[in-house]
Amino acid sequence: MRWTLALAALLASAPAAAAEAQDVNFHLTDHPVGVVALMLFVLAYLAVIFEEHLSIAKSKPVMLAAALIWGMIAWVTGDPAKGITPAATAFEGMFLEYAEIFFFLVVAMTYVTAMGERNVFEALRDTLIRRGFGYRSLFWITGLIAFFLSPVLDNLTTALVMSAVILAVAGGNRRFITLAMINLVVAANAGGAWSAFGDITTLMVWQAGKSGFFDFFRLFGPSLVNWLVPAILMAFALPKGQPDSAGSGNSLKPGGIGICLTFALTIAITVIGRQWLGMPAAYGMLTGLAFLNLVATRIDRHQRRYALAQGEEPQTYSIFRIIANAEWDTLLFFYGVFACVGGLAALGYLELASHQLYGNLGFTLANAIMGVTSAVVDNIPIMFAVLKMNPPMDEAQWLLITLTAGVGGSLLSVGSAAGVALMGASRGQYTFMSHLRWTWAIALGYVASIVLHLWLAGHVFHG
Repeated sequence: MRWTLALAALLASAPAAAAEAQDVNFHLTDHPVGVVALMLFVLAYLAVIFEEHLSIAKSKPVMLAAALIWGMIAWVTGDPAKGITPAATAFEGMFLEYAEIFFFLVVAMTYVTAMGERNVFEALRDTLIRRGFGYRSLFWITGLIAFFLSPVLDNLTTALVMSAVILAVAGGNRRFITLAMINLVVAANAGGAWSAFGDITTLMVWQAGKSGFFDFFRLFGPSLVNWLVPAILMAFALPKGQPDSAGSGNSLKPGGIGICLTFALTIAITVIGRQWLGMPAAYGMLTGLAFLNLVATRIDRHQRRYALAQGEEPQTYSIFRIIANAEWDTLLFFYGVFACVGGLAALGYLELASHQLYGNLGFTLANAIMGVTSAVVDNIPIMFAVLKMNPPMDEAQWLLITLTAGVGGSLLSVGSAAGVALMGASRGQYTFMSHLRWTWAIALGYVASIVLHLWLAGHVFHG
C-alpha cells in the first residue's frame, strides 16, 4: 500500500468489517508458510524496484505474490469441507478496504485526466510562463501549493493534480521534472501530516481519541521543516533558465472551468460526508463522479452542436473513455501491495514487529523506526498495529508516530501513494532510482522534523 496507497490518500477510515478482519492474527510467523510468504513479498518488491531493468509492469509481481500468500494462508488455516474459512473473512475485509481506495483513486484520476483533456493544465502552464517564472520559481511554487493543498485534498489527490501541472509547465525538461516530482511527493506527504483528514493515519489517530482535531496543527512546524530541508538541498541541482516562453498555444476548452468547479464540489462533499455524515470517502467521490457525468453530457451536446454548425462529423465526449485511460497498472499495483501487506499482517508479522520495537526500545526511537518502515510497508497497517498495541504514550508521542508514519514514506518513491501515482503519471521521467538518489536529503528533513517536534513538545531525546 502506501505504496500502496493508500494510499492513503484517503479521507475516510476503514469500515468496521475491515478493521475486524485486520484484527485476525493466525500467528504463523514461525510456520514454513509464514517464511515463504515473507520471501515472496521481498522478491515481488525487488521486482518492483528493478522494474525498468526487467521491463515488467510493477503490478504483475505484487499481484502474483498476493495471490500465493493468501492461497497459502487459506490452505493452512481453513477446512472448506467443514465450512471453516477464516482466511476468506480476513481477505474480504482487506478487499473491502481496498475497494474504497480503488474507487477513490479512479474518480480522482478521472477528474485529473478530464481537466487535462480540457487543457486546464496547459492554460495554467501558459499563465505561469507568461509571468516569467523560471524553473527554480516553478519548483517552489508547485511545492508550496502541494504543501497547503494536501491537508484539504489529501496527499494522493494533491500529487495527481500538481503532477499534471508540472508536466505541462516543464517543457520536457527531464531534470526539472524529476526534481519537481520528488519535491511534490515530499511536500504532499508533509502537508497531509498536520491535518486530521490529510492522511488516513491522521484520521485513525484522531478517531481513536489519541489526539484532538486542532492538536494536529502542532505538527505544522515539523511538517514544514520536513519539506523545506530536502527542497533547499534539491534547489541547488535545479536547471537554470525557464521553459519555452512561447507557451503551448492551447486555450481552455469549453467545460474546463465547469470540471474544475465540480471537482472542488466533489472534495467538499467528500469532506462533509466524512465529517458530518460519517460516510466513507468513496461515497463523496462517487457522488462527484455522478456530477462529472452531468458536466460531460453538457460538453458532449456542445461539441455536437458546434460540429454540426461547422459541417463536421460530431465527436462523442464520454467520461467513460476518460476512465479507460486511467493508470490501471498503478491501480492494480495498489491492490497487489495492499493484499501482500494484509497477508503479512494476518500471518502476524506486523504485530510481532510492533511488540519487539515498543517492548525493547523507547517510544521516540520506536516511533522513528516505524516511520522509516512505512517507506517499505504501508503506513495504514503500521498505524493500525500501533493502535492495536496501544502503548502507554502521551499525546506528544502519538503525534510523533502520526508525523513519522505520514512523512516516512517520502524516503522511497514506493513509500507513499503519492510517489506510486507519480511514477505512473510521469511516464518514466520520475522513477524509483531517481528518487533514491535524493533519499539522503529527505532523510535529513525526516530527522530534523522529529527533533523539532520533540523540542516543541518539551521531550527532546526522551522516549
